Amino acid sequence: MPASPTATPEHIKDVNTRYHDAAAHEYDAKWGIDFGGIGQDQVRAKLVKALGGGEVGRFDDALEIGSGTGYFSLNLMQQGLIGRLTATDISPGMLAKLASTAAGLGLDDVTTVVTEAETLPFDDESFDLVLGHAVLHHIPDLDRAFAEFKRVLRPGGSIVFAGEPSRYGDRLAALPKRTGVFVAPAWRQVVGAHERLVAEADQSEGHSLEGEVDVHAFAPADLRRLLERAGFDDRRVGGEELLANAWGWGLRTVESSAEPDSVPFRWRTFAFRSYIALQKVDTRVLEPHLPAELFYNLLVSARKPA
Repeated sequence: MPASPTATPEHIKDVNTRYHDAAAHEYDAKWGIDFGGIGQDQVRAKLVKALGGGEVGRFDDALEIGSGTGYFSLNLMQQGLIGRLTATDISPGMLAKLASTAAGLGLDDVTTVVTEAETLPFDDESFDLVLGHAVLHHIPDLDRAFAEFKRVLRPGGSIVFAGEPSRYGDRLAALPKRTGVFVAPAWRQVVGAHERLVAEADQSEGHSLEGEVDVHAFAPADLRRLLERAGFDDRRVGGEELLANAWGWGLRTVESSAEPDSVPFRWRTFAFRSYIALQKVDTRVLEPHLPAELFYNLLVSARKPA
């Protein structure tokens, strides 16, 4: 369930801060976030697709919005595609986790700043790239946020956002979730996992808030209009991940019904590899031929006029 249509921006931001602070410690494990070769390949592919394909150069100064634990930006930094990173989020807990991961990866040129997307505390024309992953759907006032993104970009600089839920994809995810609930008891028996004693949503206030943190699901046309109103050039909106996300939501649902420590390693290996395999099918077979509206995730990019 998304946030209530009557929820104030202040309430939405408060809920997002509390939820993401509570989730920070286990976030990477919960969502299968990888900072090795697989994760680096994933984020590079997202960046390339968002920018229209072809070679991608280095961005010396990058600003990440809603950085979370750093999946998007830190994987790009490891490949030399980002020089200096300013990572922002409204959750201090997420940024603390990002800073710890960056240090462990030997990435030194990382600064973290707690801030809202609509009021960025940076000078005009400070960055070559503004990026984010799965963040726009949490921001109450997108017009104000995109005006800020444009303000802090240097002329000719780019914005890139990935992992944004489409309206169709949001509805599509409901089917594997319902199926996962139905098959979960049989799945636990087959793999030898134990039923979770306390439902995930009841384990803490943080878990219970998960259903309130989303504000938007997008039609591609919504994002195109948003980019146009903000005055960006070279506007692109594409789609990615259809089969992979349908399968992934089913996996996530059955796994959430079990005590985490009881899920066998061989199952986790199968689940991860099968998701990656379907992701490749999406990229190579479906994404080049189907309209963005049909995919679960949307990619957004544009350029500030020079």
